[in-house]
Amino acid sequence: MGRSIKKLYYSIGEVGEITGLKQYVLRYWETEFSCLAPSKNRAGNRTYKERDILLIQFIKHLLYDKKFTIEGAKQRLKSIKPEDLQRFSETNSWDDLDNEKSGDGDLLETIRMIKSGLKEMLELLTNWENE
Repeated sequence: MGRSIKKLYYSIGEVGEITGLKQYVLRYWETEFSCLAPSKNRAGNRTYKERDILLIQFIKHLLYDKKFTIEGAKQRLKSIKPEDLQRFSETNSWDDLDNEKSGDGDLLETIRMIKSGLKEMLELLTNWENE
C-alpha cells in the first residue's frame, strides 16, 4: 500500500516540483548542458526520464551546494558515469561522487574551474565597462 509507483516519464512541471527548480531554469539548463536533453512527446512537451531527474539533481548540487560555475559543472559532469548516477539514486547521497576524485586530478579540475570563473568575471567586467 505505501509503495510509490515510479513513472516512465515526467512533465517539466513535475520535474520542477521534484527538484525544487522553476521551469525556466530547467529549460535554460538544457541549453547549457548538452547531456541534459529530455525527449518531447507528439504535442512537443518535454518528457523527462528518471535518469534526467538524477542528472538535474546533480547539476543543482554542483551549482547551488558546491558553488560551481556553469563551466565548472560542465567539466565535472564529463567525469560522471551512468553508474555514478545510479549509485546516487540508491544511496541518495552525493558524498560518494564528491569524494570520488582526489589527488592531482582533483587539483587540476579545481584550477580549471577557477580559470573558467575568472574568464567569466573578466567578460562580465568588460561588458559592463563598455556600457
